[in-house]
Amino acid sequence: MVNDRLHVAFLGGLGEVGKNLMVLETTDDIIIVDAGIGFPEEDMFGVNLLIPDLTYLRRNASRVRAIFITHGHEDHIGGLPYLLQEVDAPVYSTRLTQGLIRARLKERKLAASVDLRLIDPDEDEPVRIGSFAIDAFRVCHSIPDAVGYAVQTPAGLVVITGDFKLDPAPVDGHPTDLEKLRSYADHNPLLLISDSVHIETPGVTPPESMVVESIDSIVANAPGRVILATFASSISRIQQVMNIAHRHQRKVVCYGRSLQNNVRVALELGYLEPPEGALIKKPADAAAVAPNKLLCICTGSQGEPMAVLSRIAQGEHHEIEVHEGDTVIVSASPIPGNETSVYRVINDLFSRGADVIYSARALVHVSGHASHDELRQMLELVKPRYVLPTHGEARHLQLYARMAQATGVQAERILLGRIGSQFSFEDGVMSAIGSVPSGTVYLGQGTTGEIADGTVLERRLLARDGVLSVVLTIDRRSGDLLAEPDIEARGFVPGPRNGHVLEEARHHLRDVLMSNGHRLHETERPERIVRHVLEQYLFAQTKRRPMVVPTVVEV
Repeated sequence: MVNDRLHVAFLGGLGEVGKNLMVLETTDDIIIVDAGIGFPEEDMFGVNLLIPDLTYLRRNASRVRAIFITHGHEDHIGGLPYLLQEVDAPVYSTRLTQGLIRARLKERKLAASVDLRLIDPDEDEPVRIGSFAIDAFRVCHSIPDAVGYAVQTPAGLVVITGDFKLDPAPVDGHPTDLEKLRSYADHNPLLLISDSVHIETPGVTPPESMVVESIDSIVANAPGRVILATFASSISRIQQVMNIAHRHQRKVVCYGRSLQNNVRVALELGYLEPPEGALIKKPADAAAVAPNKLLCICTGSQGEPMAVLSRIAQGEHHEIEVHEGDTVIVSASPIPGNETSVYRVINDLFSRGADVIYSARALVHVSGHASHDELRQMLELVKPRYVLPTHGEARHLQLYARMAQATGVQAERILLGRIGSQFSFEDGVMSAIGSVPSGTVYLGQGTTGEIADGTVLERRLLARDGVLSVVLTIDRRSGDLLAEPDIEARGFVPGPRNGHVLEEARHHLRDVLMSNGHRLHETERPERIVRHVLEQYLFAQTKRRPMVVPTVVEV
């Protein structure tokens, strides 16, 4: 590695949505952009959240100079408590993002030991750290105070959009700073690292103001209580919902710990200004308000089992019970992988008599991400030598590449990768594509801690094909079977054509052991023989692979 060489690596957020973590590295210095978490898929049983494998940063911790955060969503800040246990570096962010970070660090009792520093996108002077100079620029997203970064490196200028869209008149009054982006183009940028997750959507992302109009109409015509579920970090939308409620003589109450914490931080910092008397600060006080004078904002828009909306739908919330005449607004679109959970909650709410309004029925949510034409506009504005789409799954990256080629970018200048990919640049040219240690760390609920990959796989297999418990009783001296193998099944469904398969498997196992003359008391791993025989037999008969747990008893 030479002094003017730049390495850009991704420990998360490339070829996937979530757990964003980018590494920019020179000979002596490393800076990190974002440190997020991911959320488990439905078949990741017992897994609470996902974080990037931090092995590479752990090995190079002495060279990590700073961490820069683009905005306050969990897929960009949620991994900080884990990262900061591995590296000791200041964390730069805007004011609201810093407040949200501090709240999460307090929960982990880390706030006092972390150096949190403010970065102002309206300042002219970049932050200089080691061999890097970092300039922040405002971007419009679904949370206030979001920024991207232009990083001057020894190999050239790298422009990182972060999550963005080009809403010309956002409700918080801070559109994406096109003038700054245009000025970066004058410096012949080496690389544009761009959001890509909404490349599939044609045109431009509708403005947030259209959602405000739609929700206003729904609230105006709601006969009873209104319950609105949204992301806990959607501060701008929460502000607009408070304004709508006040306009229709309703009080607002917030449910859900993460939502209440974010609202508290936003109130303290001045990013939320509820109309006079509109906000009920103690949820218990909402019981005194007539249903047609109340609007409840809650978490659970992604169908999370323990979130407020799911508990309401199951009739398990201790303060809210859905009745006929209630209107529920799900002000979010399902994140890929969450569709089943979200529609299960919607179905349950309908079953309880609520009128549920969601994206398929009305414009109650717009994305915070740029659609096809906005992504193209960003690319044409910055005019980079190379472009690297990120914050997207494989299809998003490929579709972005097609869009980039359609604008005239040569195929060899469009960089595609996945987590672990490392791109090297020297003298303004990409010199190599390599890899760094990477992967996903699964974390359990509460004090469970880290869960091994193999355990997650075993849980999937158990859920899909079940388990067989097999007990063999053998003579200690001769090794002969003293009884038929005892097989007990849990969660194993052989199918209607295989009603006697367990009985047949028992006979097959006995015949194999006896015909091959196995002396089980002399066999080093008799359990392995049992497992191999039954797994092969059952797969041949049923095309299922239940987990076989053998026990050998010698008497």
